[in-house]
Amino acid sequence: MAGNVVRAAAVAALIGQVFAIAIAAPAPAADRGEQLEGLREKIEQARERVTGHEASERTILEELEGVDRRLADVTRERNAARREVGEARAQLDTVRPRLEQARISLERTQRALAARAVALYRGGEIGPVRVLFAAQSLPDLLARAGALRMLVRHDADLVARFAGERDSLAAFEREAQALVARREEATVRLTGLVASLDRERRSKAAILAGVRRDRTTERRLLVELEQAAQALEATIKGLGREQRAAAEQDGASVPGGAPAGLERGALLAPVAGRVAQRFGRVVDPEFQTETFRSGVEFAAEAGVPVRSVARGIVRFAGWFRGYGRIVIIDHGDAYHTVSGHLDEIQVAVDDVVLAGQPIGTVGETGSLGGPSLYFELRRQGSPVDPVPWLRTD
Repeated sequence: MAGNVVRAAAVAALIGQVFAIAIAAPAPAADRGEQLEGLREKIEQARERVTGHEASERTILEELEGVDRRLADVTRERNAARREVGEARAQLDTVRPRLEQARISLERTQRALAARAVALYRGGEIGPVRVLFAAQSLPDLLARAGALRMLVRHDADLVARFAGERDSLAAFEREAQALVARREEATVRLTGLVASLDRERRSKAAILAGVRRDRTTERRLLVELEQAAQALEATIKGLGREQRAAAEQDGASVPGGAPAGLERGALLAPVAGRVAQRFGRVVDPEFQTETFRSGVEFAAEAGVPVRSVARGIVRFAGWFRGYGRIVIIDHGDAYHTVSGHLDEIQVAVDDVVLAGQPIGTVGETGSLGGPSLYFELRRQGSPVDPVPWLRTD
């Protein structure tokens, strides 16, 4: 609403200036040009003020999510470029030995051809005739004729082999050149994507640094995080209602069947890593603001596999503001787990997953402190400390 008011005020001011110019006494062309140029500058300044105001109205979590989405896109492109560079290198490593072998074979054939050319030169044009007429008998003549035929056939095969090896070498050289060009092109693209990735990371760091410097902004972020937590809770409760409705319609107590091992101390850990942030009340040491953490955060490196803690059905897989990329799994009996800050999601909605099955990888989407796994366990939509439910081995 505030953005609309600012935009309307700016537009009204500009219209007023246009009318003022229109009804003013006629002025020389040079003066009118200067007035129009000044008006253009004022229009641009008003546009910048409106744009800046609209940007300031964006929530902190919205800005962070925008950066996270761009980071995810650039990371995916970077990984694809890395794969392309690797594939080009591997193919080049395969082609180069074949190229070298083709060169060796061609050189060997060239030497054989050169030797035959020398022999033919020394024999002269009537050399074969002399061989035939030097025969002492008919059998000797036939033998000499047979030998000459074999020699001619050998020479023809040698010439054909030379042509084939020459063409093969040329083909290998073209393939190698194409692979080198592909590798270099992918390397240039990779360099640009790495630089873009670095810029996006600095952008996120700048936003978080601004939050830490300003008490009002930090409080605003805490309010947004609390709203995000409420939205997640409402989403899971909505999933629970859908689950119960589906169960009643199908005449089953639990959609998909109750998973084995859904009890305290029996669940698999979602990731290999220690619990860095615990469940429950959190007090900011500087501003003494109090929040409630509905889950735990596992310290883990980016790319580490995240797995389902028990059998269940995927109910949500995608972006959720404040949590980045998340997967919500329905484990039956009104239990759900939430895995957040994911880099990659490897499951889709309605997939049936087993205990220990990978569902994604650790990332930093939605995270305010680098790569980690955010994990929740909820019963009827309400958060439960997941640590006592996890195996200790």
